[in-house]
Amino acid sequence: MNRWNIPEEMEKEIIERDRFCIYCGIEMIEKVPQGQSRKYAATWEHIINDGTIVTKENIARCCSSCNSSKGTKKLSYWINSKYCIEKNINKNTVAPVVKNALEKGL
Repeated sequence: MNRWNIPEEMEKEIIERDRFCIYCGIEMIEKVPQGQSRKYAATWEHIINDGTIVTKENIARCCSSCNSSKGTKKLSYWINSKYCIEKNINKNTVAPVVKNALEKGL
């Protein structure tokens, strides 16, 4: 279990599934070289902002930049934000795990 209470087996599966940011699609890096920008760093994301929901449908990986922008915003609100518009992030460009959450109105 990691510090976000994600079981080890689930963590491995999600890391394998989400090698690219689930929102903007960039290839993420695991370790940021000293002195370099963290915006491409892989971070853990709760699609629904509730740390008690630890499922493969709610836990994902996204870049630090998208994670910082989304923060605690509801996904369906954030997907229409200025950040997403500028980065061309929308319901058609996101990863399947995000599309599924959007279809459920999350």
